[in-house]
Amino acid sequence: MGKNLVIVESPAKAKTIEKFLGKDFVVESSFGHIRDLVSKDMGVQVDNQFTPVYEVPAEKKDVVSKLKKLVKKSTQVWLASDEDREGEAIAWHLAETLGLDVKTTHRIVFHEITKPAILKAVESPRRVNQDLVDAQQARRVLDRLVGFELSPVLWKKIKPGLSAGRVQSVAVRLIVEREREIQNFTSKATYRVVGTFVKDNGKKFNAELNHRFENKEEALAFLENCKSTDFSIGKVDKRPGTRNPAAPFTTSTLQQEASRKLGYSVSQTMSLAQRLYEAGLITYMRTDSVNLSGLAINSAKDEITSQYGENYSKVRNFSTKNKGAQEAHEAIRPTYMDRQEAGADRNQQRLYDLIWKRTVASQMAEAKLEHTTATISGPNLGDHKFVAKGEVIVFDGFLKVYLEGTDEEEIEEKNALPALVQGETLAPHSIDATQRFSKHAPRFTEASLVKKLEELGIGRPSTYAPTISTIVNRGYVEKPVREGVMREYQFLSLQKGEILEETKTEKTGAEKGKLFPTDIGMVVNDFLVEHFNRVLDYNFTAKVESEFDEIAQGQITWNSMIESFYKDFHPNIEEVTENAERASGERLLGVDPDSGKNVYTRIGRFGPLVQIGEGDDEEKPAFAGLLSGQQIGTITLEEALELFKFPRSIGDYEEGEVKIGIGRFGPYVLHAKKFTSIKKEDDPATINLARAIELIEAKREADKNKFIATFDSEDPIVEVLNGRFGPYIKQGRNNFKIPKDVDPKSLTLEDCKKIIAEGPKGKGKKKTTKKAAPKKKSTRKSSK
Repeated sequence: MGKNLVIVESPAKAKTIEKFLGKDFVVESSFGHIRDLVSKDMGVQVDNQFTPVYEVPAEKKDVVSKLKKLVKKSTQVWLASDEDREGEAIAWHLAETLGLDVKTTHRIVFHEITKPAILKAVESPRRVNQDLVDAQQARRVLDRLVGFELSPVLWKKIKPGLSAGRVQSVAVRLIVEREREIQNFTSKATYRVVGTFVKDNGKKFNAELNHRFENKEEALAFLENCKSTDFSIGKVDKRPGTRNPAAPFTTSTLQQEASRKLGYSVSQTMSLAQRLYEAGLITYMRTDSVNLSGLAINSAKDEITSQYGENYSKVRNFSTKNKGAQEAHEAIRPTYMDRQEAGADRNQQRLYDLIWKRTVASQMAEAKLEHTTATISGPNLGDHKFVAKGEVIVFDGFLKVYLEGTDEEEIEEKNALPALVQGETLAPHSIDATQRFSKHAPRFTEASLVKKLEELGIGRPSTYAPTISTIVNRGYVEKPVREGVMREYQFLSLQKGEILEETKTEKTGAEKGKLFPTDIGMVVNDFLVEHFNRVLDYNFTAKVESEFDEIAQGQITWNSMIESFYKDFHPNIEEVTENAERASGERLLGVDPDSGKNVYTRIGRFGPLVQIGEGDDEEKPAFAGLLSGQQIGTITLEEALELFKFPRSIGDYEEGEVKIGIGRFGPYVLHAKKFTSIKKEDDPATINLARAIELIEAKREADKNKFIATFDSEDPIVEVLNGRFGPYIKQGRNNFKIPKDVDPKSLTLEDCKKIIAEGPKGKGKKKTTKKAAPKKKSTRKSSK
C-alpha cells in the first residue's frame, strides 16, 4: 500500500491519473458526491442560520467504508476532485466524512489530465477553499428551500406529484412565453420576386427585388411592367471584407455547436465531453473561459504552420465577456494539439473533432472576402430595383478548418457573381414572384435555450444539462416530432414574355428537436408567475447567480444571502397556500349542441381532459382525454366534441367486439378485455379493423415471446423473460442478470435460484410511493 491516497470523482479519471503517478500513490474514486442533504425532510435548519443537515446515502456507504480504510493506511490524502465549485464541495464533503483536517489535507486541482499537469498540481497543493464550498452550499440550500416549500403548494393547488425549482421553472417560463408568442402570431403572405438575368456572354445570375408585394394583383402588375422593360446594371459596389474566427469553446458554446452540427442533446454533449476529459484528451469541460494557455497557443501555431503554412497562423488572445464567469482557467481544448483524432467511439470522435477544429481555427488568420452588390433597374420599374449580392473568398484563412454554425433558420443567399459593369444591359431569363408567408419566432432548441439562459445570466455551465433534463423528465416540456402539413402557395413566372400562373404545395410546420411546453407545464408556469413572480423573474434569478459569485469571492456570507431571500419567500408561500384559488387552466369552449351543457377543457388528476356538464349537476359530467398534439389552450369545441365519440366500435374479431378508446396512457384497442396501445403514427379517429387486428396480433406475439419460462415456486414466482436488453430472471420486483454463457431456455428452477443467490442484481423497477390525493367534492370547481 502506497503512502499517498489520491481521491477523485470517477473511476475513469482515477485510471488515467494512476498512470502518471508513481508506486507511492494510490488513486481511488468517490463515484461523485458521497454526501447530500437528507432526503426525508427539508434538510435545512431554518431556525439555525439555515444550517444544512447532510447524510451519506445508502448506495454510498460501501464507498465511504472503503475510503475510510484506505485513509487509515495512508500518511497523506490528496483531494483531487474537479476544480469548479461542485468539485470543491465534493472535496469538502470527503474531508468531513472521512475525518480529515481541512486545514492540513492537500487539495489539488488541474485543468487537464496530463502528466505535466498532474505532477505540477502535486508540487503545489492548496487547502480546501471554503468560499467556493459556501457558494455551492448556498445554491444547494436555496434550491432545496424553493423545491421543498413550493412543490407542496403545486400539489394542493393544481395536482399531486408536481415539482418546482428555481432555475428549471424559469427555463419553462421562457419556453411557455415563446409558445404563447407563436400562438398569437398571425402569418402574413407577401410575394417575393427574384429575377434570373443573362449577360451577353451567356452567364446567368440571380437578383432579388428590393420590395415585396402584398397581394397577387400587385405582383402580376409588376410582372406585366417587366415585359416591356430594358434591364441594365446600375451601381456596382465592390468592397473588401474580413471574417474572424469564433473564440474557443466554453461549456455553453460547445453545447450549442454540438447541437447544431452533430445533433447532440445538451446532456449527451456533456457526457461525451466528460469521458474525453477523464481519458486525458481534452481540458476541463465546465468553464466560462475562452482563454488559451501560452503552451496551447504555441502548440496550435506549430500545428497550423506545419499543416497549412505560416500565412494561415495568427496568434489570438480571447477574453471572457461574461461578467459572472466563475472559472479563471482555460477554454475547452484538446490537451495535445498535434492529435487530430481521438475518442473511444464514433460519438466521442466527432465531438473531439469539433473541439480540435474550433481550437485550431481560433488561432488562424481571418478570411479575406470581396463583397459585391449590384443594382438592376429599368424604365418601367419606378423605385423598385433588383439587387444582386455576391461574395468571393479571396483568402480562406480559418475557413479552411472551421465555420461556426448558426441558429437562424433562413440564411441570406449569396452567390458568386460574374463580372458586372455599370450600364451593362441584361436579358431577363425569368422573373419569378413566389408567395411567401412570414414566420413566427422559432421555438427553442436545447442549444438556443442554453444560449438564452446564458444571455440572461441564469444558471452556470454545470446547471444547463440537468436543468433541461429535469423539465423534460417531469413532463413540463416535450420534444415531439411534428410532421407538418401541406400548404398551397401561388407561383408566378415571367418567361419569354408570357406570365405563367401555378398553384404549388409545400410542407410547413415540420419540427424536430424543438422544445414544446405541455399543458401541465403551461398551467404550472401560469400559476407560479401569478403567485411567485419574484422567484420566476429573470432579473431576480440572474441576481441570485451573481450573489453566488460574491459568496465564492468571499464578499458576502452565504447564510445572510439565504436569509435575505427566505424572509420574503416563506410568507409568500403561506399566503398563497391559504388564499390562492386552485388552478387547472380551465377554459370554456362553448355549448354541447346535443345536451345544451357547457363544454370545458382543463387539467385533471391524470392529465388534460375535456368535460361536458358541471360537477354539481345532478347528472355526472362526461369526460374525455385529449389526443397527442392537442392542448387545452388551443383545442376547439368541434375537436373536443369529437373526443366523446370514443370508445367507438369498429367491428368484430374472433367473435368479440373491437373498440377504440382513449385512456390516461393514450389511445388503445380493446378486445377480449385486453388493451393494446395504438402506435403514434396511427390516428385513433380513423384506424380501421384490419390495422387494429394487426396491433392485437403483434402484442400477442410479443407477450408470447416475452416469457421463456415460468416456475411455480414459493412466493414470489420465478420467471425467465426476454427484456429490452436481453433475457433475465425476475423474482417479485427484482431482476437478475443471466450470465452470457448460459442458454436462458435451458434454465431450471434450481439454476435460477443459484443465479439469484450468487449473480449481480439488475436494475429493477423503482418502488415509488405517491402521496394520496385529497378526496374531491363533486363540483366542477373543486375538481380543478
